[in-house]
Formats: sequence, C-alpha cells, structure tokens
Amino acid sequence: MSRNPGRPLSPHLTIWKWGPHMAVSILHRATGVGLAIVAGLAFVWWLVAAASGPDAYATFYKVATSWFGYLVAIGLTWSFFQHLFSGLRHFVLDIGAGYELKINKTGSIATMVGSVLVTLLIWVPILLSLSKGAH
Repeated sequence: MSRNPGRPLSPHLTIWKWGPHMAVSILHRATGVGLAIVAGLAFVWWLVAAASGPDAYATFYKVATSWFGYLVAIGLTWSFFQHLFSGLRHFVLDIGAGYELKINKTGSIATMVGSVLVTLLIWVPILLSLSKGAH
C-alpha cells in the first residue's frame, strides 16, 4: 500500500509541540480515572467497614489516619480540584471562548497551579493541626 502524497499525514505526538494544554488534557483523563477507582474503592471500603462492626472500622480508621492514608487523601483532593478546574476550562472552550493561544496556555497553567494551591490551602492547616495535636 503506497501513501498518497496529496493527502496530509495524520497528526501524532511527534508533529505537535508539547504544551500545557496537552498536559492538562492528559491530567484530566488521569484524574478522572484515579478519582473513580481510588476514591470509589476507598468509599466502598469505608461503607463495608462501617457495616462490619467496630473492629473492621478500627482497621479502616487506622489506615485512613496513617501517613499513607493522608497521602492518598491529599492525592485525591488534588485530583478532584485538577479535574474540576480542567472541566471548567473545557466548559469555557465548549462555549467557544479561550481558543487564542495565549489565553489557552494561561488557562491551562492556571488549572494546574490552581489545583495545587487549593489543595495546599486545604491540607496545610489540617496537617499543622495534626502535628500540634501529636505533641
């Protein structure tokens, strides 16, 4: 099968210059999958533990309040806000605005920076209060 030189090549990653809009698009999909799987499993575990009695709930609580549990919770919080802000960005694009290169790049970067900042705004006070309570 020979290629018709009159037809353009199908675009692929080697043609496109990597930009923040591509990273936000990939993060949107990854955070959606992560929220569905990790948060879904954690929620089901919490429900099963609550329904199974004090011992099962104590095990869940011990894991949820361990360093690993907090790490997962922080990751889920960031994933939620990254997905939310990216969804809002897509909403703006869906109404036909924000396609100019500079605005698109700025919006993409704002999505990533905003999700980190909001996650920090939520978790820094929580972690500080936990560290004060541990002493």
